[in-house]
Amino acid sequence: MSLLDKIDKPRSPQHIAIIMDGNGRWAKAKDLPRIEGHKKGEDAVRDVIEAAISASVKYLTLYAFSTENWNRPKEEVDALMDLLVYAVAKETPSLIKNGIKLRTIGDSQRLPENTRKALEECIEKTSKGEKLTLTVAVSYSSKWEVAEATRQIVREVQKGILREEDINEKTVKKHLATRDIPDPDLMIRTGGEYRISNFLLWQAAYSEFYFTDTYWPDFDKEALYKAIIDFQQRERRYGKTSEQLEN
Repeated sequence: MSLLDKIDKPRSPQHIAIIMDGNGRWAKAKDLPRIEGHKKGEDAVRDVIEAAISASVKYLTLYAFSTENWNRPKEEVDALMDLLVYAVAKETPSLIKNGIKLRTIGDSQRLPENTRKALEECIEKTSKGEKLTLTVAVSYSSKWEVAEATRQIVREVQKGILREEDINEKTVKKHLATRDIPDPDLMIRTGGEYRISNFLLWQAAYSEFYFTDTYWPDFDKEALYKAIIDFQQRERRYGKTSEQLEN
């Protein structure tokens, strides 16, 4: 019996964000080149997307490539960009068929032209999807995002669109890359590390965190269901007491 049967779907997290970690270590453990781990990670992405839809999750955000990842060896970065182009082209028909809308967040100006073009084409072709909104964070970091939001707000103040005294949390949220989607209810990190690595720092203020030693290429549907079940056993208080939630 699948763990899916144990999930209370009406109480599934609306938005799950995942730090997909462990591709390189998975490959190293098998004496393979690091890029083979990234290729195998594609299968996990496909599995998790399908599992998210089955569990009635509406938003899924995947941390694919951080701004810090540009500091990796050039050959690995180039291979990752090529792999991303290949994967997007390969998966677009499936995304359309399954009602999945693709969107991206991050500093797209740093992406190679062919990578940016492939993503833009897929975003346009999947724009009608209504089952799941899939956000891929590419060339993304939360510090970059907050700095960019700050620059936008400053420009609006200078133009007289905003007054300084009117700036509040809602103002900042409206200028974040994720302004069109809800904050994540559940954030998952694979690979055995216990940090969130500059990912959705503002949005994760009240997210539930789930860490697993499983490397990303081995993270399958049942692994996601297990994380959702764990999430459903928690009490989310948002600063209130348990007694307040009962009333």
